[in-house]
Amino acid sequence: MTIDRLGGIDPLKNVNSTQKAHRVSGTAPSDSISLSSEAKELSEAYFAMEAAKAAPDVRADRVAQVMEKMKDPSYVNDAVVDMVADRLLDVFGV
Repeated sequence: MTIDRLGGIDPLKNVNSTQKAHRVSGTAPSDSISLSSEAKELSEAYFAMEAAKAAPDVRADRVAQVMEKMKDPSYVNDAVVDMVADRLLDVFGV
């Protein structure tokens, strides 16, 4: 036993009962988003990291200042040497 039709005998019945599309009156509400303060902070941190990655590794102006100071023999003393050594050890985590 087979069942060929489930919707009735008249094949045009479904075509005649279709509905036309209706226009929507008025304007649709506009979409909006809001960001949490945490998302804003993370965004700022991300852009700061990108700027840091894009920046050159060597600060030429600072290197020039140090080179000028090194030319002066009175600048290099035990206190300066100790401070530079401490900073280098901090950089390398020692």
